[in-house]
Amino acid sequence: MEKRKYTQVRRAEQQDDTRRRIVEATMALHEEIGPRRTTISAIAERAGVQRLTVYRHFPDEAAVIHACSSTWFGQNPPPPLPAEGSGGTVDEALRDALQALYAYHRRTRRMWDAVLRDAGEVEALREPLAQAAAYFASYGDALLRKLHPRGEPGREARAAVALAVNFATWSTLADAGLADKAIARLMADWLGVACAR
Repeated sequence: MEKRKYTQVRRAEQQDDTRRRIVEATMALHEEIGPRRTTISAIAERAGVQRLTVYRHFPDEAAVIHACSSTWFGQNPPPPLPAEGSGGTVDEALRDALQALYAYHRRTRRMWDAVLRDAGEVEALREPLAQAAAYFASYGDALLRKLHPRGEPGREARAAVALAVNFATWSTLADAGLADKAIARLMADWLGVACAR
């Protein structure tokens, strides 16, 4: 009985290891060549398993992408939402919060570039990207609460904050040669003006 139990435990560990290798292979390929060009054959080759083994663990593309995105976000957590009532001025709080977000964008840029480029062509990306969009919207809402602690922000203020937390905004300014600190300062100044209107 003891031997059978040991065998079952060992088999479960091997299955977990195989699943982990498949997910890590998928993440690496998504970052290197993008989800659109990542095939099951490429995943199997990178993971060192047969194609059938990939399908045994993940019945379709959506399942492997879901596992990949969950693992990737676990390994690359975005910054916590800006806290309410933190010390310093509103301008300082905005700059700090934006700089934390932009540092995350920079650290995870290769994956975001690949995934956002392929988003329109890979249906299975829709759900993980919707979850990411909800997080960024919450981050923007936290910034709005700093800018408008008692009042209801107008449409312009909401649009300005949505633009400030957007990966593409940061990417454009980073490509222009600006460091994250400079981008955060620029966007905080702009938000101060836009939200004061």
